[in-house]
Amino acid sequence: MLGNPNRIKGQQVPSPDRVSAVYLSEVLSDLDEGSDFLNRLSGEDMATVRAAGSQVRFSKGEGVFFQGDRHNGIWLIETGSVRTFYAGPSGREITLALWTPGHFVGGPEIFGGGTHMWSADAPEDVELLYLTGQRIRQLIDTVPGFAICIIEGLVAKGKCYSALVQMLGTRSVTERLAQLLIILADTHGRPEGNRLVIEKKITHEHLAAIVGSTRQWVTMTLDKFQKKGLICVGRNRITVENYELLQGLAG
Repeated sequence: MLGNPNRIKGQQVPSPDRVSAVYLSEVLSDLDEGSDFLNRLSGEDMATVRAAGSQVRFSKGEGVFFQGDRHNGIWLIETGSVRTFYAGPSGREITLALWTPGHFVGGPEIFGGGTHMWSADAPEDVELLYLTGQRIRQLIDTVPGFAICIIEGLVAKGKCYSALVQMLGTRSVTERLAQLLIILADTHGRPEGNRLVIEKKITHEHLAAIVGSTRQWVTMTLDKFQKKGLICVGRNRITVENYELLQGLAG
């Protein structure tokens, strides 16, 4: 868990059952803010919300919605994860976030209308609850606490994208890559002696899309980190060897 007081020589030890969202942020404890935005609802109210939605499934690699499509509603993530990303005119993509159960995607125009400013796809098989804009309006009218939930969810999303803009605007790409490795170690790291093994399978291309660089640059920089003893890059995994030095490099 982020903020876990237990440490291995200065390293945070993540909870084994935690599945956190991932995006560039300076404050690691804020990463999963918003995942519990529906928790204030009673069991009866939550059942009403579920009845208002429709269950949808997407297989690994499928698109959930696409940049330029018309907004029609939101998707609540129940299992799996959803990636949101922006594609520039050249076709180059930047990953905005990897969202996990408890979060929603499809904002900010939750009532429908306008067009999506970015796209979303499924990095793995995912189950979602789809709520149309019309259904959301009805729920706000009939379930008083639901309106507060939606506001809190949108606030969390706003903070996420503000944190991303701050990172992109104030940190060098090297610092962003170091910070991303710290985030992955905290959210998907497994202690192994004095090291943290990042168990999430993520390619150099995926890392590049998050930090706003190229795959070639990421490969070269990871090699430099490895030569400094900060990490160890294996065929299918990255291991953080020196958490504190890597954290210092991230700024």
